[in-house]
Amino acid sequence: MSGRRLVVEADGGSRGNPGPAGFGALVRDADGDVLARAGERCGRTTNNVAEYSGLVAGLRLAHAVDPAATVEVRMDSKLVVEQMSGRWKIKDRRLAGIAAQASAAFDRSRVRYTWVPRAQNAAADRLANEAMDGRERPVEDAIAALAADPHPASPDDPTDPVGAVDPAPDPSPGRGGSAPDLAVPQGASQPDLGPATTVLLVRHGRTRLTQERRFSGVRGDDAPLTDVGRLDAVGAVPYLSGLRVDAVVTSPLLRAVQTEQLLRERLGWPRPSVDERWAEMAFGAWDGLTAAEVAARGDGELFGRWLGDPGVRPPGGESMRDLEARVADALTDLLREHEGGTVAVVCHMTPIRSVVRRLLDAGEQALGRLRFAPGSLTTTRHWPDGGAEVDGVGLHVPPDAAPTLF
Repeated sequence: MSGRRLVVEADGGSRGNPGPAGFGALVRDADGDVLARAGERCGRTTNNVAEYSGLVAGLRLAHAVDPAATVEVRMDSKLVVEQMSGRWKIKDRRLAGIAAQASAAFDRSRVRYTWVPRAQNAAADRLANEAMDGRERPVEDAIAALAADPHPASPDDPTDPVGAVDPAPDPSPGRGGSAPDLAVPQGASQPDLGPATTVLLVRHGRTRLTQERRFSGVRGDDAPLTDVGRLDAVGAVPYLSGLRVDAVVTSPLLRAVQTEQLLRERLGWPRPSVDERWAEMAFGAWDGLTAAEVAARGDGELFGRWLGDPGVRPPGGESMRDLEARVADALTDLLREHEGGTVAVVCHMTPIRSVVRRLLDAGEQALGRLRFAPGSLTTTRHWPDGGAEVDGVGLHVPPDAAPTLF
């Protein structure tokens, strides 16, 4: 080990996400002088792929400068920093492949990752944008130049920030690596992550079928709210009052539509759009039955497997994985269409379970352990870099505790 310390600054971007993309990377010495820089286009892809590509380029440049050095990587992508630090899982196969390239580019035992605000990553960002504009600095050319002159004079531009090796702020004070499986950034205190999109998930009030604990899916009896269900429907009003809601989405089922109407009357929400992907699960032949009646009709063994395996479908129905796929698509579209805003979604127990499970990165077995009371509010926040958090679960005032709400 040489004892030398290098700093890699890397960034990437996509104009469209996905769209035309590019990355930039540079290597500084301990005095802040730039030793190497590169920037290239990387086709049509996403911001995250471009950011990871910038990381690979930066580590390759650092290896060409001094393969025995210790390296600090500084990026404004919390996703890349947390994933490469091992605190968040890498679920996307493309990103996992590029992350493997990054791990192979430089001895990972001598690399640490630090999140920095965008302003402290301006040089790498500029290289990425220049590359997207056609002014590329190929990585291979930079590596060849280093091979020809291992101790180059600083090629810094006068506009490059100096002193980039000063300690950067920790974006997660007090958190450390204590939650390796939760992609939960401290977004409320980190405006540099970009504005969060807030999604307010409200479960409908009770129907006759809810009260009798009968299956009530998307293709079954579309029952209305009962009197107590109408009280359920406004149970989250104290938590929603004063919140600006930019858009409202509702399941097409009557109980969700009626719940949304009651909330709109009290909160002045905009008129909703209807998205069938937020509907309750299709229970097929079990719709309208209790669990005991399902067993009595001869489906006891299938019912047991359905409880334990999210891939099992009731006769004529859909599996939990089927539902999770459509809800994930609906949420992705919602976040794209209302980025940085606040959206209320009035829907059902199972879609809310799916969203919360996925955000917490909990296993599929957690689906049956999540329960949300009728009329309750669950709040989630989502950042442009893929981070998310659940910051309120099952908020509501039971009907018998607040009769004046109705």
